[in-house]
Amino acid sequence: MATSTVTLQAMIEGKQSLNDLLGLTEKQIQAIAVMGHQLLSQGRAEDAIRIFEGLTALDPGSYFGWAGLGAAHLIEGRVEDAAGALARAASIDSTDATVQANLGEALLRQGKVDEAKPHLHRAMELDPEKTDPGANRARAILLGISAAIAQQGVN
Repeated sequence: MATSTVTLQAMIEGKQSLNDLLGLTEKQIQAIAVMGHQLLSQGRAEDAIRIFEGLTALDPGSYFGWAGLGAAHLIEGRVEDAAGALARAASIDSTDATVQANLGEALLRQGKVDEAKPHLHRAMELDPEKTDPGANRARAILLGISAAIAQQGVN
């Protein structure tokens, strides 16, 4: 009984996650994240959000949970929620071009151009071969920003 009390106290204090109790493996967590991404690709963003929220509840340090949650919120147009989740994912792993692009887009859609640009540039840096769809979206966004700025200078 004392062990479960200590575990619950550690969870309350943020020293342990629910997954520390359940013991899901990284592969199992990834499989759950894949299910969430499949739901997103089927246009079922609300269902995907529930999956990803579950992953973040299971483990607040879940990169896959935060990245997926951010993508789902971005699709739903909840840009503030998207930016928060994507910033959390990027703080866990800053080497995912798609997360960087999504974070840049979320910030840009909030009107935070100066904050968005480094993430969009980082997405491009992470994909020098120009094969990652997220990084390519970042390239298109930056090209659009440049064109808009150039047009403003002409008018």
